[in-house]
Amino acid sequence: MFHRSFAFSPTALRALEQEEDLLERRSHQRKLIEPTVNGYLLRKEARERAALTRRSPEVPSVPLVCRDLVVQNALYTGDVEAVKTLFPKGSPDKLVIRPEGGAMRWVSDGRVRGLWSLTYEQELTTPLHITAGRGFADCLGHLLLRGACVDFAPGGTTALHEACQECQPECVKLLLQYGANANAVTEDGLMPLHLCTEPQSLECAKHLIQFGAAINGHSVDENDTPLHVAARHGLLAHVDLYLRHGAAVELQNDEGQTPLNAACSQPHEHAALERYAQICQRLVEAGADVSTGDTDRHTPLHMACKNANPGIVELLLRNGAPVNDMDYGGEAPMHNILKIIAYKLENEPERIVQELLNYGSIRVWPGALSKVLKYCCMSPRTIEVLLNAYSQLKVNDKWVEAVPPEVFQ
Repeated sequence: MFHRSFAFSPTALRALEQEEDLLERRSHQRKLIEPTVNGYLLRKEARERAALTRRSPEVPSVPLVCRDLVVQNALYTGDVEAVKTLFPKGSPDKLVIRPEGGAMRWVSDGRVRGLWSLTYEQELTTPLHITAGRGFADCLGHLLLRGACVDFAPGGTTALHEACQECQPECVKLLLQYGANANAVTEDGLMPLHLCTEPQSLECAKHLIQFGAAINGHSVDENDTPLHVAARHGLLAHVDLYLRHGAAVELQNDEGQTPLNAACSQPHEHAALERYAQICQRLVEAGADVSTGDTDRHTPLHMACKNANPGIVELLLRNGAPVNDMDYGGEAPMHNILKIIAYKLENEPERIVQELLNYGSIRVWPGALSKVLKYCCMSPRTIEVLLNAYSQLKVNDKWVEAVPPEVFQ
């Protein structure tokens, strides 16, 4: 009607359209019999409200504190019917759950400089945190429909962080659909992707990326990217996912480590050797520099030798890793493998020693062979590889003394 009577400017027409859209949504909401009948509109409104709050924040409402055990029991057990009863329409959007008791810790009294007192550490959480972290998607959905603040973080983390840490992909997706910030930072400086540290968190990571998580987002304290975290924890599927979405392989954290350095530096259990080797293969294929040293000048080859991972050592050497570079301690990769042979016998350390020699590693000074025999005598094959590197050697009594009689037999 108005369109035929007056000449409206494009801006005015757009304002009228927005107002009509808002009135239409409110009309639909009033007609709802059950919240789930038209949940899409409510989720859409929640997302718009969250986005508007981030653009133009209003005066924050004061959170309410709840110590009611009935409420806590309903949340912690995932009793959806009780949750619906206890959280009706008009429930507070910011509710803090403060369990009684807690661990003791020393805290500083800011009023008196240098004074510390022993007090109880209070764990601050919310209904969203409790339900999201335990995978109670029905309860979580009801709380979100009732307007719970999706990014509320009284304890320093949001419910999205909690869901990612506990590997709850359904809850992660639900929170993101209601406007949760995929790049929210905890008080420890971590984004949700940094908390995807278990194989079961792969679907969580996929949802986060779909909703705009920063693939190269840095943690505040260590400057780690999600690729650093995935490589360090041996998460092959996560590494593949991040690389497909453009993760940078040459970014260094505060210790000077690239994701390749991080993968090589992490202690490798025998069962995980092949998995870490595959991760390093992916990173090298994506363009990772095999010669980058960290702040202590440890190259990936130094750390692969320290962890006695023959698959990674062979990979790095084939791709041009410097075999004789020294770290700040004056040690080459050969030194690192010889020092840990006695503790890594099941990893076939002789393969690593042979590969290093094949690619031109420095040999052990003959005068130090007695000391090498003492520490490597539990691996006769390694001793054989070392001795075969010389055309001739002068045997002396120190060699016999270096090997315990039971080993010599």
